[in-house]
Amino acid sequence: MINWTLFERFGPRMVEGFAVTLELAFGSVLLGLLIAAPVALGRAYGGRALSGALFGYTYMMRGTPLLAQLFLVYYGSAQFQTSLDAAGLWWLFRDPFYCSLLTFTLNTAAYQAEILAGAVRAVPRGQVEAAKAAAMSPALVARRIVLPQAARLALRPLGNELILMVKASALASVVTVYDLLATAKLAFQRTYDFQAYIAAALVYVLTVEIIRRVWNMLDRRLNRHLIRA
Repeated sequence: MINWTLFERFGPRMVEGFAVTLELAFGSVLLGLLIAAPVALGRAYGGRALSGALFGYTYMMRGTPLLAQLFLVYYGSAQFQTSLDAAGLWWLFRDPFYCSLLTFTLNTAAYQAEILAGAVRAVPRGQVEAAKAAAMSPALVARRIVLPQAARLALRPLGNELILMVKASALASVVTVYDLLATAKLAFQRTYDFQAYIAAALVYVLTVEIIRRVWNMLDRRLNRHLIRA
């Protein structure tokens, strides 16, 4: 039997927690994309030094647990409170939500950069050379030739990354961010009713399914000329 009293009491807080989950997931992915695009171009077309430095960043972020990165940013930043306060940045690092958003952004940016770098390398080299022969600047080549085609190739993997971040955002509850999982945990601690966790799991599943369907629609729309061919 469904315990409606549980959801009458904690439903509004779980809705607020779900909004926080969406803010963390979509915010980090969008901000991460702004970082990933130039990193991907640097990985694909930069010199050896630049490409190596960017590879080091993506390797470290992908090679270490996201939870460890979150602890490092949230708890480790306290060691530099004086310096951060002097720089006017302590307001960001003392807030668990912003620490989580920053950590998730840097983490997903590394994954998105590798996805985009692979897609950039898949763009036929002859098109880039033809654009350069037409006296197009490197920035114009990237904007008109490389990135539009790379975006279509990377669309599916980027959708998977968004889904992963929706689920990974639950880690923010460890540093006292009241996301969906944290509010479900609070409801369980107050009532010992396991339906709170079941409801949270169903919301995650529904969210992932909606993203999957939206991404399928976007993929069909952006690649409709390839499907017809």
